[in-house]
Amino acid sequence: MRKGFTYILSLFFLSLPALAQKAKPFQPAELVNPLMGTDSKVSLSNGNTYPALGVPWGMNLWTPQTGRMGDGWAYTYDADRIRGFKQTHQPSPWMNDYGQFAIMPVTGSLRFRENDRASWFSHKAEVAKPYYYKVYLADHNVTTEITPTERAAQFRFTFPKADSSFIVVDALDKGSYVKVLPKENKIVGYTTKNARSNPKNFKNYFVIYVDKPFSLSYTWHDTTLVKDALEMNADHAGAVVGFKTTAGEKVNLRVASSFISLEQAELNLKRELAGDGFDETKAKAQTLWNDALGKIKVEGGTDTQLRTFYSCLYRTLFFPQRMYELDSDNKVVHYSPYDGKTYAGYRFAGTGFWDTFRALYPFLNLAYPSINKEMQEGLINDYKEGGWLPEWSSPGYANIMVGNNSASVVADAYIKGLRGYDIEKLYEALLHGANNEGPITAIGRAGAAYYNELGYVPYDVNINENAARTLEYAYDDFAIYQLAKALKRPQDEIDLYAKRSQNYRNLFDPATGLMRGKNKDGSFQSPFNPFKWGDAFTEGNSWHYSWSVFHDVQGLVDLMGGRKNFVAKLDSVFSLPPVYDESYYGGVIHEIREMQIANMGQYAHGNQPIQHMTYLYNYAGEPWKAQYWVRQTLDRMYQPTPDGYCGDEDNGQTSAWYVFSALGFYPVTPAVNEYVLGAPLFKKATITLENGKEFVIEAPGNSEENMYVHKARLNGKEHGKNYITHEDIMRGGKLSFDMQATPNKKRGTEREAYPYSFSSSIKQ
Repeated sequence: MRKGFTYILSLFFLSLPALAQKAKPFQPAELVNPLMGTDSKVSLSNGNTYPALGVPWGMNLWTPQTGRMGDGWAYTYDADRIRGFKQTHQPSPWMNDYGQFAIMPVTGSLRFRENDRASWFSHKAEVAKPYYYKVYLADHNVTTEITPTERAAQFRFTFPKADSSFIVVDALDKGSYVKVLPKENKIVGYTTKNARSNPKNFKNYFVIYVDKPFSLSYTWHDTTLVKDALEMNADHAGAVVGFKTTAGEKVNLRVASSFISLEQAELNLKRELAGDGFDETKAKAQTLWNDALGKIKVEGGTDTQLRTFYSCLYRTLFFPQRMYELDSDNKVVHYSPYDGKTYAGYRFAGTGFWDTFRALYPFLNLAYPSINKEMQEGLINDYKEGGWLPEWSSPGYANIMVGNNSASVVADAYIKGLRGYDIEKLYEALLHGANNEGPITAIGRAGAAYYNELGYVPYDVNINENAARTLEYAYDDFAIYQLAKALKRPQDEIDLYAKRSQNYRNLFDPATGLMRGKNKDGSFQSPFNPFKWGDAFTEGNSWHYSWSVFHDVQGLVDLMGGRKNFVAKLDSVFSLPPVYDESYYGGVIHEIREMQIANMGQYAHGNQPIQHMTYLYNYAGEPWKAQYWVRQTLDRMYQPTPDGYCGDEDNGQTSAWYVFSALGFYPVTPAVNEYVLGAPLFKKATITLENGKEFVIEAPGNSEENMYVHKARLNGKEHGKNYITHEDIMRGGKLSFDMQATPNKKRGTEREAYPYSFSSSIKQ
């Protein structure tokens, strides 16, 4: 009997680990710090983020607003007062916002103007999660809690005992409307405020239900409180409702919005909040985040590395945002900023392809292809309704940045296997954008006629950032070439874009070994300072942009005089001092300052043009240098802290670089089915693919010291290449790394190990 008891007891103790694991499922959302990157300012960006409260790719986000309403710096970590809780669609402070309105609890005297109603707060009394935000407002003795859905949210205000408790609704300036309906405990309205793209007939309609009757109901406009009007249409309209509260009384708000109509906002609210209470909505949002973040499970890193990884992954799952809604028949519909009408079908907004073509969209194609399929369908609607593909949507065509990188976004999706949408219409849109100047310089191609005739955009024809445009157009032509081949277009068309993809050669200056602006007569710009930011380049200098030959690194190697010279040039980026010439801007822009203080020479990881450059050692037979510099960047440039980025986060791009690089590979050339290897950061990472398969990256010997790859194996077979293919991953399986503390200078050194280059491919 005693022997049997001992056996049962041993089984019990053996089962404890399994029970503990079941009791504590993997919850990556708890590792996310939404405050990462919020310690920023105009002169120095550590991310330029705000605590984004939403669900993955939700139409709306919410954030506490510490800056002035209408200021792009919505929330900064060093601020000490909150002015309201704002619905936002802002992709970056530089783009500012559109369709925003704010809600704020107030006690004591009735204060509705933003400076007057603002309350002191402390990070010590603040909780920020992807799905939940809580903060104590000291001046009002009110605790605010918020939890979101895609197009709605629930607020919970915990008030003190007070005869005068209020809720202020601020629809902001530039044309707004509010109406209070006391019998329904309801406030409705709209805001028209937008910062960038002048959308037609633009309104963000909102509806707010409060679960407590109003003792008073006022409206206001500008700085004037109006006590005898329940409806207000003005440049700057708002509303105030008030009531008595008992100590600890919780007042709940149910809020939703629509770009289509008030009726649609009501429908969004009823559909997404249904009969749920605050905690039910919170639990659903938490599940959505854990499911989305849990598509990639990393293990065997430090707590800091885990928190940094999931905080970055969180940032990749917001932009572009859904801008579509479901009508009463559950059909997908959207507001169009191009003519102000409502159409059937998908639409997304709030991203710039200059940033995100590099890694964010390739990441979606790898880990979340179904959402990018919707995005591709949305691009078709952009083209049909507006006549062009957007390069920056905010929410319509925004006139900022350079390039025609929609070509990359479209081509990479198709090359990586996305199907089920009208790719022929998108290809038509690419050809239209590649061969025409748009109504603004940021869509189509500024200087298209010069580029097509001369093979470059000249320096001396009053088209700014001309060398950057040329280099990006050449890559974009390569993306069109790749798609044209996949679609079996006529050979002369394929050949045309293949030829244009080589236009980068026209700007290579043999005297300096760098890219340089060129005049219309064929002479190079003079004088030339390779450390001069701007001018011929975009937010960078020649040392940054000379590597922007994503599609033909071997061609660039040849131009630079061969492998040894190329590697020496790469090395120089890190060994040069961080000197700069800011004269084009008339002052030091924050991107310059971020490079200067990083102690990585001319490597300006805080901005996009050079982010792929560390991986280029793989194309010249010295992959161990890529492994070293990628690890240095992962460790030194990212932390899960308010100052945790080394420049603008930029719509998920800088975060996508981290996520890819921590996994051990990176898409240097979107529109090619290869990922260039670095070295993994974690001992194990598991990617759960949408096709139901898993791809596992293992590096059990990984450590701070063991950053170099001794040997790699793909599904048990030695893998000597410096890349893996998209198909390798999609088939599922395992990529294993043997790591060591010293470089392996024999692996990956031969030409057959190098990743794709256009010049090499046409010689085969």
